[in-house]
Amino acid sequence: MIKVLKPGLATSVQDLGREGYYHLGIPPSGALDQYALSAANQLVGNPANSAALECTLLGPELEFRQDALVAVCGAHMTPKVDGVDMHLDTAFEVKAGQVLRFDFPKAGARAYLAVAGGIDVPVVLGSRSTYALGALGGFQGRRLIAGDELPVGIASGKGRAGASLPMALRQSLGGEITLRVVPGLYYDRLTPAAADSFFAEAWTVGSEADRIGYRFKGGSPLSFQPREQPFGAGSDPSNIVDSCYPIGSIQVPAGLEPIVLHRDAVSGGGYAMIGTVISADLDLIGQMQPNQKARFVAVTLEEALEARRSYKKKLSCLSKLFPS
Repeated sequence: MIKVLKPGLATSVQDLGREGYYHLGIPPSGALDQYALSAANQLVGNPANSAALECTLLGPELEFRQDALVAVCGAHMTPKVDGVDMHLDTAFEVKAGQVLRFDFPKAGARAYLAVAGGIDVPVVLGSRSTYALGALGGFQGRRLIAGDELPVGIASGKGRAGASLPMALRQSLGGEITLRVVPGLYYDRLTPAAADSFFAEAWTVGSEADRIGYRFKGGSPLSFQPREQPFGAGSDPSNIVDSCYPIGSIQVPAGLEPIVLHRDAVSGGGYAMIGTVISADLDLIGQMQPNQKARFVAVTLEEALEARRSYKKKLSCLSKLFPS
């Protein structure tokens, strides 16, 4: 059992998400940085999809009521056991009665704390992930609060203290981020000048960025091709007749500030999507802090598929190093 003394800014239970219900309006949820959660789990001997804690910007303070093997991957938020610094990307032990805290993030936005045995909350629609908007999954369908007591599953015994990620498999965070985008589905609604400026300019993450979507600011307003709005669309040029929203899709309400939809986003609506951030780069978005800069780069579908293959190869390297 783990008792939450302080919940941090936005700490929730996440695994790799619940697929297959988006057509019913239930998003996949799950870790915004899927690689970091997978890595933390496998360091402690868990299956990659085990439930762990996603800790955003300000980490929680946790009292362990039992001995545990844990690992922290993702954002560079140094974990401290009774005030003693522990290594990131490395499995370490926490004894019953000890308290785990986190330093402020030096890079990245989300750290993932995996515990051998996993966070043992109920499975809802095939996943333990929290979808807070729908009060679904996780620990009572919400972010953690002080006083929560988190059950821990039975450890596999395959993890060991000191297991560490090789440098080649660690994430590089911080600085200006490049996000690859497949243009469409309504890319042709932009004027040529707007399409050029979208990819030419740097954009800055807004303070509103969350699990639903990341808002970007600081670029030039985007203009849309003039047309008579079809029946059912709103009056703004960025409006369309309702359409499905893929995870990673980019909408620009009123042409002002692009929003990249993420894993807790709604499944459809009435804004034109000018493109989609490729799946291999979604982890990068989840690690971006407010005011961090990004540039969007157009890629082909073939390039996006090749990037996905490379990403899956990196995940495969994890599972070979740390078989669960």
